[in-house]
Amino acid sequence: MRSYYDVVVMGGGPGGATLAALLMKQGGLSVAVLEKEHFPREHIGESFAHPLIPVLEESGALEKVLASNCWVKKFGGIFQWRGEEPHVAFFDHSNTVRDGVHRWAMHVNRAEFDKILLDHAKDCGAEVFEGAAVASCTLAEDGGSREVVLKDGRSVRAGYFVDASGRRNSIVTNKKRDWLSGYRNIAIWQHYLGGVFTQTLDGDWNIFRDGAMSPIGCFAFRDGWCWYIPVPKIIDGERKVTHSIGIVTDPDILKQPGSDFTDPEVFLRTVKEVPKLRELIQDVTPVGDRMLTATNYSMINDKFADFDERWLLLGDASYFVDPLFSSGVAFATNQAVAVATLLGSTAGGTLSEQDQRGLWHDYDHEWHGMAVTFALSIDQWYYAIGSDNPDSVYWNSRGKPESLGLSHEQTFDALLNTAFTPDLLEVMTAGEGLNGLDIEGPFMSEYARAQDISLTEDTKVSLADDVVVTAGPGLDIPGFKGAIPPDPSLMAAEERAAAAAYWDDPVRRSDSVPAALGRLVPCHRFSRGDQPDRTQVRSVDGRDGGAELWNLLRRGPVLWSHLVADLDPGQQLLVRRLLHAGMLKLDGGSGASVSVSADSGSAADEAR
Repeated sequence: MRSYYDVVVMGGGPGGATLAALLMKQGGLSVAVLEKEHFPREHIGESFAHPLIPVLEESGALEKVLASNCWVKKFGGIFQWRGEEPHVAFFDHSNTVRDGVHRWAMHVNRAEFDKILLDHAKDCGAEVFEGAAVASCTLAEDGGSREVVLKDGRSVRAGYFVDASGRRNSIVTNKKRDWLSGYRNIAIWQHYLGGVFTQTLDGDWNIFRDGAMSPIGCFAFRDGWCWYIPVPKIIDGERKVTHSIGIVTDPDILKQPGSDFTDPEVFLRTVKEVPKLRELIQDVTPVGDRMLTATNYSMINDKFADFDERWLLLGDASYFVDPLFSSGVAFATNQAVAVATLLGSTAGGTLSEQDQRGLWHDYDHEWHGMAVTFALSIDQWYYAIGSDNPDSVYWNSRGKPESLGLSHEQTFDALLNTAFTPDLLEVMTAGEGLNGLDIEGPFMSEYARAQDISLTEDTKVSLADDVVVTAGPGLDIPGFKGAIPPDPSLMAAEERAAAAAYWDDPVRRSDSVPAALGRLVPCHRFSRGDQPDRTQVRSVDGRDGGAELWNLLRRGPVLWSHLVADLDPGQQLLVRRLLHAGMLKLDGGSGASVSVSADSGSAADEAR
């Protein structure tokens, strides 16, 4: 181990390993990965979402994963929650149906998958140290690096330190994490032989049967929900496809008579009674003799990055959201793309300090928005399921507005900056969109509050006196490669065709769509003069028209009726964000008002 590295990454899981590989591919920085365990090692989280695939392609690891036998191709999900028939969806469902090309992800044996990624980082030139547990990480006296001390007594300096160590209180923030949602979950699982593949379930609803396209299976029952995932493992020296069967429940339920799911017999008896799942597992036998457990509380750190302190959080170290939609590894690896771009741009020497700080703000702020919005979306669904299960302790302790660990102030900005994930919305509402959601649920309640702005036509709008607008580069977050917008008309036909072609073979057609790594986007930043780092609204040029809006407002007050007539939907959303941030000044007009805390009922009805 050398005495100094430009970047030290704590944690060699998918997020940390991918970041190391991307940094080496990008070039210019020395990288060390400190992993406390020795790989391979078992890990929860065996099924992924499709935004992972382009990141693996960009890092160069995808070919190695595909060449292994540790994975099964995944095309979407079957979710049995309410009613007789499940909710089903392909990945990127509407675009898949439109262009006929399936987006895909993987079910994997995590022990093998994670080792492939960590070994790939080493192959790329990163220095990987296994069995290297970090004891402390502090800012060096000169302020230009961090001092990392290992539990075995070794120490190393890092130009920048990235905590990718997973779900625990961060070693650099010295704070306990906040609750992202108010409930507490525990996962209990084991691997079984003899299971039937999910895509074989009977029913006209089953879009996966033709072509034997493997989905994840998620099935609700009174005390929680179950997952069902095909996982290739080595059993007695032979490769076999097992099924990972898990229960997600409330720890208090385990104390009830007959509900200790950590008992293998109680667990198997319970899952064999769950609708739809029971059709697949009548003849299963466990691979191990004891159940595996892990808490999966939804929690979040208050900061994901600190420019002056020279640290960043990545993956579960920054936030963890309920595993309902297998989002964790896809989020972590896409964060890795952003971090690699951020560190490369910071260390490149071509950007001003103001522009560097803007990029660090983007990473912290935009990924916070992703986390909060995704958590609210899942809570919205829990709320709906709870209304169908009035006697369930599990479902009725989730998704209630009073159970959320979020303040209204936290949710406003997230909902105004981050769209509802299209795939999640498709599954939750069977294609109905926001109209299919319960208006009293937590997401729709907060969505209505965020949209609740009422101005009269003769109200004059101008920038507040202390607002400063600067132009510069920004991080494109989440910036998923090969993605088509929820409104395809926002992308040219040839670009949509290129995205579809990419998904047909991401390795061979890697250049058919723009790379995400290293990508900066031109933007305008609206900030308060006295607090430029704390109060900031970012507009991405060409997406929400901040430059045009600034030109309209900087010359003086504009009538609201004239302003909105000239704004496209993206700019109208930007106006709401500026209003909520207190960056617009309103003058005149009978009854002119900006309501950010009014009762949400009428607004929710209007939103529907």
